[in-house]
Amino acid sequence: MLRQIFFSIFFFSQLLFAQSSYIDYVSPFHPVEGKKGMVVSQNRDSSEIGIEILNMGGNAIDAAVAVGFSLSITLPRAGHLGGGGFMLIRIKDEQEIIAIDFRSRASENADLEKIFDFKLPEEYEFIDRDRVRYGYQASAVPGTVAGLLKAHELYGKLPLKKIMEPVLRQAKNGIVVSFDLHHAINSTPQLLNDRESKKIYFSGDSPVPINSKLVLDDLHQTLKLIAQKGKAGFYEGITAKRIASAMKQNNGFITSNDLKKYEAKVSKPISTKYRDKIIFTHGPPSGGGIALLSALNVIENYDFKIGDSETFNTMHVLSEAIKYGHQMRSKHVGDPDFESIPVDDLIDKNASKAFYNQINFSSKLANTEYQGPNIPESRDTTHFSIIDADGNAVSNTYTLGYSFGSGVTIPGTGILMNNQMNNFALLAGSSIVSREASTANRFKPGKKPMSTMAPVIVTNLSGDIFMITGSPGGSFIPSSILRVINGVIDFDLDIGRATMLTRINKDWPNDKFEYEGTLNADVKRALLKLHTNLIDSKTMGSTQSIIIENGIKYGFADLRRPNAGVAIQN
Repeated sequence: MLRQIFFSIFFFSQLLFAQSSYIDYVSPFHPVEGKKGMVVSQNRDSSEIGIEILNMGGNAIDAAVAVGFSLSITLPRAGHLGGGGFMLIRIKDEQEIIAIDFRSRASENADLEKIFDFKLPEEYEFIDRDRVRYGYQASAVPGTVAGLLKAHELYGKLPLKKIMEPVLRQAKNGIVVSFDLHHAINSTPQLLNDRESKKIYFSGDSPVPINSKLVLDDLHQTLKLIAQKGKAGFYEGITAKRIASAMKQNNGFITSNDLKKYEAKVSKPISTKYRDKIIFTHGPPSGGGIALLSALNVIENYDFKIGDSETFNTMHVLSEAIKYGHQMRSKHVGDPDFESIPVDDLIDKNASKAFYNQINFSSKLANTEYQGPNIPESRDTTHFSIIDADGNAVSNTYTLGYSFGSGVTIPGTGILMNNQMNNFALLAGSSIVSREASTANRFKPGKKPMSTMAPVIVTNLSGDIFMITGSPGGSFIPSSILRVINGVIDFDLDIGRATMLTRINKDWPNDKFEYEGTLNADVKRALLKLHTNLIDSKTMGSTQSIIIENGIKYGFADLRRPNAGVAIQN
């Protein structure tokens, strides 16, 4: 027994030493400490591949490319090649943050009437929404490969072939099936409806067993073509032909021309000053950044007290603020290539202050607008944060939509496809007031649907990076990030404790007050007097964060989802 205890203590101490964990004995959550490069992602093995790239002499952008491709192997339900997302890059020498939009785009041939066999919005009540959730017609043109390669083209240091070496090794060798992956497959029945997906992720009619080896030969060949030919290895040539051919055979819309024309878009991020920090995030077609910044502009008017991180007043003001943020994004955000988006008005501090002045701590703000349907948003997105020894940084959030996207794998490629056609407002043009009816997010061929993804980089007023963060979680993304920022800046918590604060969410136009099960019982009872429709949503989001203070980097992988991990450069 004593020998076992000694071994356990020794092992634990060695683990702590190896990870250079920051130990604060008054806290149950210990960030990982490092002085050089750091990678935080939703899979430990992918984080380690990012560090391998840094050790080769690569920068944060090179590491991001490797991690982004690696997650297609280790986290196929969210990080696959057939998706899209948003990235922020900060180049230390340029003291500038740029945004890359690689959101999936509707095919120029897409036609909603062909999908539903009904005219929208007049006959909305008769449609089968699963037609834009599962199968070939649910997929928009994937942007992930273009986004990662655009980042490399702009700021990469190592040759692409070099960056892809550990990724190709990982795909060739295969991965051990974790309980999480097994469970995710088992919870995704649409995979069984696709012959190719079933072949990869099932053994007979059962998910691949826990601890078995999952070897992805077709995906390995697809990644190899990307390593050899760059963007053309995916959007042209044999891979593009296979995507287009499979689409045609299965009544999908994506063509070779759609793929060839796809380009990741480079722009400036949107930002707001919060206390003594500047919060940068991605603008439209991401609505998550709008929701986050407008909510921050509301709560900066409230004087939070140290130690009051989980009180009734804190939860109430956060709920009203995030509801305001959701209203700003839901009503007004769409693809800026197609719609005029009043970004400055949506994150205007005067408007946010006027809203704050309406908040009453003895009653909730009335929701007088129509309680219509809302676009269902999947929680199965993923985020990673990276910084290198020189201070270059990447914050990246991307997704397939639902877990495993549309459930479709393109034969011969290993590519899982997204279901982003599901994210358009199919009731646009009606008199209904809801996110489902947002005119800005109405469907048009070639258009990108609104997203809630919101990669974040926070700087000091001097311009030095203070925080890199982001989260999956669908409509929970803005509230999850808001809570982490609130915890670090307003309550002076370390990144571990801030990450594990109880999260709440209040969407618009719904009347639900969603909370995590860790919410204090007394606070819950007080909230029930104002918010009668309290819903236990178990967990919200999974932030992957890095904080830099006095030259030391502190990373923390959210404990809400398994297998996430921080990797550091020694």
